[in-house]
Amino acid sequence: MEEKLMEEETIIQNLKDAGCSTQLITDFIEETRKEHTAEQLHILSRHRALLLQQIHSYNAKLDCLDYLIYKIKD
Repeated sequence: MEEKLMEEETIIQNLKDAGCSTQLITDFIEETRKEHTAEQLHILSRHRALLLQQIHSYNAKLDCLDYLIYKIKD
């Protein structure tokens, strides 16, 4: 039981480090306890897609700034 608790704490910390919301963490832990692997993967995939979307958004913003920097230096 103590080993399972430690594993859960490690999972929670990993999810926090990945920027997951409290609700997502709660949902994920619930599915972990139920041993619903498919739902766990679905939750993680949705969050990963969100992070990737944010990366693309920030990349577009950087491209805009890079263009302005290029034009100013030109």
